[in-house]
Amino acid sequence: MTSVDTIITARWVIPVEPDDGYLDHHSIAIDKGLIVALGASNDIAGHYRADVNIDLADHAIIPGLVNTHTHCAMSLFRGMADDLPLNTWLTEHIWPTEMKWASPEFVQDGSRLAIAEMLKGGTTCFADMYFFPDVVAAVAEAANIRACIGLIMIDMPTAWAQNAEQYLEKGIALHDQVRHSPWVSTLFAPHAPYTVSDANLERIRTLADELDIPIQMHVHETAREIDESVAQHGCRPLERIERLGLITPRLLAVHMTQLLDNEIQSLAEHGVTVVHCPESNLKLASGFCPVNQLMQQNVNVTLGTDGAASNNDLDMLAEMRCAALLAKGVSADPTAVPAHTALRMATLNGAQALGLGEQIGSLVPGKAADLTAVNLSGLATQPLYDPVSQLVYSASRDQVSDVFVGGVHVIKNHQLMTMDEVEILASVQDWAEKIKSGF
Repeated sequence: MTSVDTIITARWVIPVEPDDGYLDHHSIAIDKGLIVALGASNDIAGHYRADVNIDLADHAIIPGLVNTHTHCAMSLFRGMADDLPLNTWLTEHIWPTEMKWASPEFVQDGSRLAIAEMLKGGTTCFADMYFFPDVVAAVAEAANIRACIGLIMIDMPTAWAQNAEQYLEKGIALHDQVRHSPWVSTLFAPHAPYTVSDANLERIRTLADELDIPIQMHVHETAREIDESVAQHGCRPLERIERLGLITPRLLAVHMTQLLDNEIQSLAEHGVTVVHCPESNLKLASGFCPVNQLMQQNVNVTLGTDGAASNNDLDMLAEMRCAALLAKGVSADPTAVPAHTALRMATLNGAQALGLGEQIGSLVPGKAADLTAVNLSGLATQPLYDPVSQLVYSASRDQVSDVFVGGVHVIKNHQLMTMDEVEILASVQDWAEKIKSGF
């Protein structure tokens, strides 16, 4: 008998690798934060003895969900400026409010709210793009959630930095600070082609190569962005950043709702990842990412929620469902993005894009024990013929009962174990009153 820390026994285990498989009555043995073994429950019981045994008889166990694009602190703007076009929402509401309120305290409390919401919904890893990334990193480490923190760059002064030199200096300092963290990694996060100059994009490309980290940027989000780029630069944004050397496997291009056939082919040839944020794009009427076409060209497509200011939630289960349904409608093909593909987009595809594919994203021995348990016994997910289909098309985040990150039980029977929910809610109410009153 081999001793391990924990054995989790579940009705179904959905490992993601292989793509369309699920396992009946299986168990996962975990030791020192890693998956040691995955097998039939009787076999695991015959070979392993655990200090902690968890029986989830009505549940499906999936890899922890990976949210590859969000703006955590903007959760404090949830519902503040709804039902507006993107440019109006951004320039007349979000940016002016950020100028007034963005601070370490704002980012700390907004990130706590976002991370608590994500954990309770089964997300175990997220990529963030916002000011004061050092604060987001600290909150993530304290909460025991995996985070890929964006080293932000935008060609305007903000509360975080006054110029390009400061953005880069502070970003590199944070990268050096967290490079040995078990929870936090980094990526460069230039906001968008229309807010970052050629010179600064070239500097980021060089630094990303030197540090061997990804680059995430909003690209081709709206038709207006395309028109303005053609007027200013004489070409579409993708062509411009390709000239600057950014169309590489390092790039995570977020939104991508305006794509031509030749651009899709170029993305495939250069190994670019597309981060699809379907609910945010729908709410802002930004357009439709051609997910089915991208996948037919073997482009890696991942899922992100975007920020709660434009979504208005950080619910990756809902994002999976929306992505699957939207792909079918846009392509007029009911076979586009089947359930198992949507789950892979929300797990392994995201992990691979963030450079974490060898650590997380699927349930295989040797990877970190980042797991999400979803109770499928309720009315909304019965009768059950296929647990993967029920998970994607019927389940809600309220059915997430338990979450583990690196073997740490961060959500236990729906309760936050590494964060104080009462304290988070109190701070959020304080911020809401201040923002509403203007003081």
